[in-house]
Amino acid sequence: MTLLTPPPLDQEDDEMLVPHTDFAEGPQPMEVAQPDTASTVDSQTVEDPPSARFTWTIENFSRLNTKKLYSDVFFVGGYKWRVLIFPKGNNVDHLSMYLDVADSATLPYGWSRYAQFSLAVINQMHSKFTIRKDTQHQFNARESDWGFTSFMPLGELYDPARGYLVNDTCIVEADVAVRRVIDYWTHDSKKETGYVGLKNQGATCYMNSLLQTLYHIPYFRKAVYHMPTTENDMPSGSIPLALQSLFYKLQYSDTSVATKELTKSFGWDTYDSFMQHDVQELNRVLCEKLEDKMKGTVVEGTIQQLFEGHHMNYIECINVDYKSTRKESFYDLQLDVKGCRDVYASFDKYVEVERLEGDNKYHAEIHGLQDARKGVLFIDFPPVLQLQLKRFEYDFMRDTMVKGDALFNERNSITFDTSSLLGRSGRKLEAMFLFAHFGLSGRRETGEHINDRYEFPLQLDLDRENGKYLSPEADRSVRNLYTLHSVLVHSGGVHGGHYYAYIRPTLSDQWFKFDDERVTKEDMKRALEEQYGGEEELPQTNPGFNNSPFKFTKYSNAYMLVYIRESDKDKIICNVDEKDIAEHLRIRLKKEQEEKEQKRKEKAEAHLYTIIKVARNEDLIEQIGRDIYFDLVDHDKVRSFRIQKQTPFSLFKEEVAKEFNIPVQFQRFWLWAKRQNHTYRPNRPLTPQEEAQSVGQLREVSNKANHAELKLFLEVELGQDLRPVPPPEKTKEEILLFFKLYDPLKEELRFVGRLFVKGSGKPTEILSKLNELAGFGANEEIELFEEIKFEPNVMCEHIDKRLTFRASQLEDGDIICYQRLLPVDGSQQCRYPDVPSFLEYVHNRQVVRFRSLEKPKEDEFCLELSKLFNYDDVVERVAAHLGLDDSSKIRLTSHNCYSQQPKPQPIKYRGVEHLSDMLLHYNQTSDILYYEVLDIPLPELQGLKTLKVAFHHATKDEVVIHTIRLPKQSTVGDVINDLKTKVELSHPSAELRLLEVFYHKIYKIFPLNEKIENINDQYWTLRAEEIPEEEKNLGPHDRLIHVYHFMKDTTQNQVVQNFGEPFFLVIHEGETLAEVKVRVQKKLQVPDEEFSKWKFAFLSLGRPEYLQDSDIVSSRFQRRDVYGAWEQYLGLEHSDNAPKRSYAANQYLAHI
Repeated sequence: MTLLTPPPLDQEDDEMLVPHTDFAEGPQPMEVAQPDTASTVDSQTVEDPPSARFTWTIENFSRLNTKKLYSDVFFVGGYKWRVLIFPKGNNVDHLSMYLDVADSATLPYGWSRYAQFSLAVINQMHSKFTIRKDTQHQFNARESDWGFTSFMPLGELYDPARGYLVNDTCIVEADVAVRRVIDYWTHDSKKETGYVGLKNQGATCYMNSLLQTLYHIPYFRKAVYHMPTTENDMPSGSIPLALQSLFYKLQYSDTSVATKELTKSFGWDTYDSFMQHDVQELNRVLCEKLEDKMKGTVVEGTIQQLFEGHHMNYIECINVDYKSTRKESFYDLQLDVKGCRDVYASFDKYVEVERLEGDNKYHAEIHGLQDARKGVLFIDFPPVLQLQLKRFEYDFMRDTMVKGDALFNERNSITFDTSSLLGRSGRKLEAMFLFAHFGLSGRRETGEHINDRYEFPLQLDLDRENGKYLSPEADRSVRNLYTLHSVLVHSGGVHGGHYYAYIRPTLSDQWFKFDDERVTKEDMKRALEEQYGGEEELPQTNPGFNNSPFKFTKYSNAYMLVYIRESDKDKIICNVDEKDIAEHLRIRLKKEQEEKEQKRKEKAEAHLYTIIKVARNEDLIEQIGRDIYFDLVDHDKVRSFRIQKQTPFSLFKEEVAKEFNIPVQFQRFWLWAKRQNHTYRPNRPLTPQEEAQSVGQLREVSNKANHAELKLFLEVELGQDLRPVPPPEKTKEEILLFFKLYDPLKEELRFVGRLFVKGSGKPTEILSKLNELAGFGANEEIELFEEIKFEPNVMCEHIDKRLTFRASQLEDGDIICYQRLLPVDGSQQCRYPDVPSFLEYVHNRQVVRFRSLEKPKEDEFCLELSKLFNYDDVVERVAAHLGLDDSSKIRLTSHNCYSQQPKPQPIKYRGVEHLSDMLLHYNQTSDILYYEVLDIPLPELQGLKTLKVAFHHATKDEVVIHTIRLPKQSTVGDVINDLKTKVELSHPSAELRLLEVFYHKIYKIFPLNEKIENINDQYWTLRAEEIPEEEKNLGPHDRLIHVYHFMKDTTQNQVVQNFGEPFFLVIHEGETLAEVKVRVQKKLQVPDEEFSKWKFAFLSLGRPEYLQDSDIVSSRFQRRDVYGAWEQYLGLEHSDNAPKRSYAANQYLAHI
C-alpha cells in the first residue's frame, strides 16, 4: 500500500466543520490495554504527506478484555494520529470507532487541525462487504477525537460467518487527508465582508444557510419587514416578528445573530434544535406560513410573485385526437442528479416524453386504451427560481429512500442513523432528518446519497433550443435568462455533515461563504466548480511504486440552487433601509441592541467591579420552607449590588442605607463561609479595620475561591418599637444561632428568627423565647435538633437541652430546628413526626413522571416518591396507582436524557438498588420512567427467552410471525415442538427446521440441541419451515444446494443484489439445468411467460456464471458442508415484481 500526496494547497481550504457540543455521554478515563496488534502506514516518501492510509491488524479480537483500545501512532500532515476503538461498544451495542489526535494532551493552547477521513472494518471474505464510513472534523482541545459511536452492530462484527473476524483477527483501515484552515475564532466577519453570520444552536446550520439565502433576496426581506406586527407581539410566538427581528439584526448588527426566537416561533424546544430538519420542507413550510400571514396586507401575494411558477402535465394520444392537460404550480423544482451531467440535462429529463403503450396504454375515455405520449412543459418560470438537486435516490426494488445508509424506525418517522458523527463523548453533530415538527410524515425508506459530479452554470438559459422546455401557451416575450444568486451546500459524508451557502448578494462577481457565525469572501471557482461533487483522486508521489491510489469523495456538493431572472433583478435586488422597518420594531430592536451592548460592556468591565450579595432576615423568612429547606438562603435570589472595586466600604454602606432604609450606624455585616461539610453559614462580623478597606480589598480577603462576588449577611437589631437599634457588641462568648420551626401536622418548616446565646449557657435558658418566636405558650414542651449538613446525606441530631451550647459544639451560624414535643399517639398520626425524618424526606423526595411505553411522548401520571425507594417500593406504588394487585407484572424502563426516548433495554427485576439509580443516565438525572403491564410476572419473564420466528407455510403463500417464550435452557427442538402445536402443517407427520436468514441468504440451520439462550434474533430473521420429503431421503450422490433470487444493480457496476426468500433444493447427479428448472418453476409456481425471462447462474463470492439448459448442475457444486456454503449458490436472476407475501403477527406465549 502507498502513502499518497495531493497537489499543493495554494488556497485556504474553507471546508471546515465546526462542531457544536450537544450531549456528553461517554466513557470514564481508564487504563488502555495493549494487545498483540500490527499496524502499517502506506508510505513512499521520507517527508510526511498531507494524506495517507493506515492499516491496523488486531489479533485475538474477541478476547480483548478492555473497554477501549488505541492503535499505534501514525503521522499524516505533520501530525500524530491514532485510531481509537471500543471493542464492546461505547455504551451502545455497536462497535465504536474514532480518529484521535495522539498528542492532544501536550499540544500548545489553542491548537486546531482539520482532516477529512474515513474509517473501515475490512471484510476479509469479500471486500465488497467492507464497512467504510467517512466524515470530516476540525479537531481541537475540546474535541480531540471524532468518529462513529455506532459504527457497525456487534452482532455482525463478532459473527465469524460474516467475514469481519477471521482467525479472531480484525483489520481496521483509516484514510486521512489533512487540510489547512482559517483561524475561526479571530475572524471578524463584519469587518472583513460587511456581513454577519448566524449562530448554530446545535444542528441548525441547514436552517442558517436557507435563512441567509432568503435574507439576501432584498425584495423578500422588504416584504417581511412590511408584514403587520404590533409592539405587543412576542417574537417567540410570532413567525413574522421573529423573522423581522432576525433580518434587522443581520442588517445592522456587528456580530453573529442568534436564531432561538425564530425556532421558538416554529414551536421547537431546545432539543428540537439539535435535530436536523429537511431543508426543502423547511423552506416550503416557512414560505407557506408567511404567505398565509401576508393575506389581507399590503404585501399579499409576495411569495407567489417571487417563487411561483407553473407547468402543464399533458397526455396526448398518438392515433386519435385526444389530449388531457393539467396546470400545476410550483415553488421549487426537484431536479434529478443521477444520470445527468448538469442542470440542462436535468431539465431535458424533466420534460422527457414517456410513451404509454403495450401493457401501459392510456385510457382515453370514449377512445378506450390508446398509445399516448406523456410529459411536462413549463407555462412560466418565477423571477426567483429555486432548484432542489435530488442527491438521494428512491430504490423501488427495496421500497426504500434516504440519504446515505440511514435507518428508519418502525413508527413511520424519518430518523437518521445515530452513528452519525459522534465524538467519543457522544456529542451529536448533524445527523437526523425529522419532519415531524412541521406535521410531516416520513416513509420507512432507505437508499443512497448521490455524490456524482453535477455541473450548474453561472447563467441559465431556459429558452434554449427554441424554448424546448416551454408549453405552447407560454409567453415567449418573457426572456427566461437566469443568473446564479446562491448555492446551498452540504459538506460531509453520507453519515452526516455540515451545511452552508455561497451567495453573491448584489449579483456582482464577489461571492461570499455564509458558514454559521463566519462569513468569508470567496472566488467563483470555490462557489461553483468545487461544489459539483464527484470524487477527487489523491495522486501518488511515486506512481510506479503502487498503482492502487485511494479516492476521497468530494466533501461538499450543491443540493439547492437559487437563480434570479435577469429581467427582474433590478426589482428583486432592491434597496432596503430603515424606512422599510416598522417604528415599533425599530424601537424594540434598538432597545435590545442597547441592552446587549450594556451587557457586553458590563462583561468587559467586570474586572473593575465587585458584585456584593446582601442577605437579610427578610430573605430567610421568604425562602425557607418555600424555595429552600436546607441552609439559610439562596444567594442568587437576594439583592445584589455592582460596586467599583476602589469604592470604600463605608460608601457601600450608604448605598445599602438608601436601598433598605437602614441607617449606616444600625448595620452590621457578617461574612459567609463554606464549611468542610459543604454548608454555607455566616461566620463572623466584619471588623472595623476591614470596614475601612475598599470593596475590592475586602472581597480578596473574604473569598479567595470566588473573586467575582462578595456575600454578606446584614444583621439589623430591632428595639421594642420594632425600629432599628445599634447592634450590641459581639464578644467571643456569644454565639449567633438561627432557628427554624417545624410543624409535623402541616409538614411545614419556616424561619422564625435568630438569637445571640452565651456558649456557657444552656438551651433551657431560651425555651421561653423560642416558644414566643413560635407563637406557643410560654411553657410548651419543645424538642431541639441541630441541622448539621445535607450532602450527600442529611445529618440532623437531637440537642440535649441540659448541655451547654459549647458542649453541644454549637458555633456562630449554626441552625437549630425545633418543634412541639408530640405525644406517642400523635407521632403515629404524622408521616414525618420529627425534624430529621422530615428533612430526610425533603432531601430524597422525587416527583416522577410516568409514561406508558406504548405512548413514550405523553406523561400519564405523576407520583411523589423517595430517591431511596428500592425496586419493590417503586413498582408497588405504580401498581397501586394503576389498580393492579400484582406489582411483579410492572416492568419499568429508564429515560435517555439525550434522545428523549426510552432506553432500549428495560430495567431488570430488582436490577437496581434505588429509584435514584433508575433515573440516572450517565451524568444526568431524569424525572421520567416508562412502564408496561406484562401478562406474566417479570421474574418469570426474565427466566424465559423470547424469540420472533417467521413460519413459512409449505403450501400457502403466507408468513406468520410467532413470538415464542420458553425457558432459557430450552433447545431449538423445544421451539419446534411448540411451533408444531400452533401452526398449520401440510400433513401430521411433517418435520420442521429453524433457519437463520440474513440479507436474503440462509446462513445456518439450527441443530435441534442448540440452546436458545445463545440465539440472537435482533440482527437476522429466524425462519421456520417444513422439511421437504425429498430432502429426508438424499441419495449418496445427491446435493442439497442454496438457491437465491438476485438482480444486478445497474447503478453500482453490476453488483449482485439478492432479494426475496432463499430456499434449499436437492440436485441429483447428472441432472441438467433444464430438468432443475422444471422443478424450480413448479416449486415457485411462476407463470410460463414470466419464467421464460429468468436466467440461471452459478454464483461464487458474488460472481455469476450463467448456465445453459444442457449444463450438469451438480458438477458446479463442491462437496462441502452445505451450512457454510451461502457464498456458493444457484442464482435465479429476474426482476423483483412478485407480490409481497402476507405477514401476520401472532404472539404466542408458551408457558412452561
